[in-house]
Order: sequence, then structure tokens, then C-alpha cells
Amino acid sequence: MRVVVLGGGVVGSASAWFLAQDGHEVTLVERQSGVALETSFANACQISASQSEPWASPSAPLKILQWLGREDAPLLFRLTADPHQWLWALQFLFHCTPGSTRSNTRACVRLALHSRNILRELRRELALDYDHLERGILHFYLDAAQFDAARAAAAVMRELGCDRRTVSAQEAIEIEPALASLRDKIAGADYCAEDESGDILKFTQQLAQHAQRRGVTLLLNHLATRILTSGGKANQVEVIAPDGWHTRLDTDAVVVALGSYSVDLLRPLGVYLPLYPGKGYSATFEIVDPARAPSVSVTDDAFKMAVTRLGKRLRVAGTAELSGYSRDLNPVRCAMLTRRAREIFPGAADYDHPRYWTGLRPMTPSNVPLIGRTRVPNVYVNTGHGTLGWTMGPGSGQIIADVIGGRRPAVELRAVR
Repeated sequence: MRVVVLGGGVVGSASAWFLAQDGHEVTLVERQSGVALETSFANACQISASQSEPWASPSAPLKILQWLGREDAPLLFRLTADPHQWLWALQFLFHCTPGSTRSNTRACVRLALHSRNILRELRRELALDYDHLERGILHFYLDAAQFDAARAAAAVMRELGCDRRTVSAQEAIEIEPALASLRDKIAGADYCAEDESGDILKFTQQLAQHAQRRGVTLLLNHLATRILTSGGKANQVEVIAPDGWHTRLDTDAVVVALGSYSVDLLRPLGVYLPLYPGKGYSATFEIVDPARAPSVSVTDDAFKMAVTRLGKRLRVAGTAELSGYSRDLNPVRCAMLTRRAREIFPGAADYDHPRYWTGLRPMTPSNVPLIGRTRVPNVYVNTGHGTLGWTMGPGSGQIIADVIGGRRPAVELRAVR
């Protein structure tokens, strides 16, 4: 059947690929001049199944209160007059209970592990090359109390099938010698050898090219404005073409993978998505001394910041800012990324010439993505992956294809209302 996929990030591109694999006539609509030019452009680039714990946890409310007013806080909640933000915040607090945290962690880990396997299959099948490294992810702690708390989280991860090991400070330095400057400060670390890293932009661009060869029609510079229905079902998608004219695409099904922007498109259909944009930041530097740059992707727990090597580049990413849909760069948060990268890996990169980026990550209060049917029978969503879009994206594309194809998906998530 004819399927229109809205959104050309990693999730939308993976959805289009797997739907084409099923034999559907697929059209992928993207408002930018290419795929992966927004939220999938320059993130932390970690395939981090081992770090799938939700932001919503029993310890989160106190941390957020402590961080209020700090422009460089790992999670900055900037209150606005938007009722949607307040409703989202209340739902977030609801998910901070121990029971919800356990349930949400289980769902996120299952999806992350499944997606990591799907990514590997795609890499082998399509011979994709995207500066990927299969050297694991090392999450280090400078605070002894945080390290002790992480031991329990690591044990839960292992119970769920994710091999996240607790290691000593000395073992952390042996795994990643470039952390030697922090030898006397590291309290301990977690290490998952099966996790990976790689350039999400290159991956998504190559996957979209393969999808086109498989028959997917890629409409770039096209803005989706609304979904039209007839008889209770979607039958057309209205888009604005590059020449400014409105045009309508006939369809039998629609997959909305527009990240944070999915909310407004679906609201007229009576579909409510509990999504709010979490602004993430990154800085990219050219490596000048490869021996001082990490070869293992690392996460600095104190700053909730990831550092990943991408060929001759060093990507430093992190923080979340809940302040609306603005993509303006906050100079304080940008400077924090550069300052911290210089402290951890001195002399590794050209820190005087950073390239900064920010993107809006679609956050659900639970951190569990929204993948599946909506109240409109042939309208589906694939969004809400938050900080784990790269980790969960390939598998989410395969799951939505299974749902549309009438098959039981490998990972079943809650229905979208």
C-alpha cells in the first residue's frame, strides 16, 4: 500500500527503509534540503543501550531543584507560560516513582538492545561506513556516592540482558588511557563493551540513499502542514513544495516521525502526544593529537556529557534544556562543553575553534518512545525517543513496519491515544 513517512531523521529514514523492504510504496517527506539535518545531525553519537535509564527517577526532582537557576546545569528546566509544558512536567513527576522507573527502564532497555542488533544487521547488509567504533562505552564517576548508586543501576541492566560492568578507577584508565589526567579523581566507572558509537548523520544519509534505490520517493524541501481524513481515515497529506505551492499526497497510511513537531501536526486529529522538546547541545572539534583523544566513547557523569571520537573529529555533547522550541545557542552551555572537554582530554583537539550545534530531542515524561497506532486507524507515530534516538532509531523503524504489516513487533510499547 501507499505509505507517507513524515520526517527524515534517523527514525523516519529507518521507518521508510523497512516499509520499503515490506513492499510498500513509500514516500518520505522532509522539510530540510537533506535527511538528518535537525535532531539527527550532531548528537552524542553513542549507541548506548547501557545508559537507557529514564531521566524520570526517584532522585530526579531533587536534582532538578538543585540545578534551578544554573545556566550550565545538566538538566535546565526553564518555566514558561505554556500549559503543555506544565502538563508534561506533572506527568514527568508521576513517572519518578520507583515502580514507574523500573517499568520504564525495562521498556527502554529492551528497545535499545533490539535496535542495536538491527543496526548491526543493517551495517553488514548494506556495508554502511559511518566512522563507527565497536569499543564500548565507559561511564565514569567523580563522586563516590553517585558511583555507589550506579552499582545498583548496573546490576539492573545486567538482569535485563545488558552487560554493563562496574569497574574500578584503575580499570577505567586501562580501558581508556586518555583519561589519565583524571586518574586521582575517578571514583569508579561502568563499562559496556557491546555498546558502540558512530556518526548518525553519515548513517542516516547512507540509509536514505539505499532506501531510494529500493524505491522510496524522497521529497526534500517539502513541509507537511496537515493530514486530511475521509471516513475516519487519513487519505491525504498536504505539503508545501519548494516552489511555494500546496500539494496533496494520496496515501493509505501515514507515519509521523517529526520528533517534537509531531505534536502540532496530530492535534487537529484529536491525537494527544505527551511530548516536549529537550534542547541538546554539542560541540565538535578537530583532533590534533590522536594519542590524547579517546578511542572509547566516554560519558562524564558529573556533567552528563558524552565524548565520542568520529574519525578525525571529537564530538562532545550533552545537557538538556526544557524551555520551548527555540534552537538559539546558549553561550554559557556551549562554553561549558568546551571547558569540560579541555579539562578531560587536554591537548587532544583544537578547542579554540569549536563548531556548536543544538537540536530539539522529543522527550516523553517516561522516556519511553511512542511507537504504534493512534486513534485514527491508519495514522501511526514513531517519535519520543528523547536522548536515545540514535540508540533506538533503527529498531524503531523495523518495529513500525511490523505494526503496519500486521505482525507482532519484537518490542511492544504502550498504545498512543
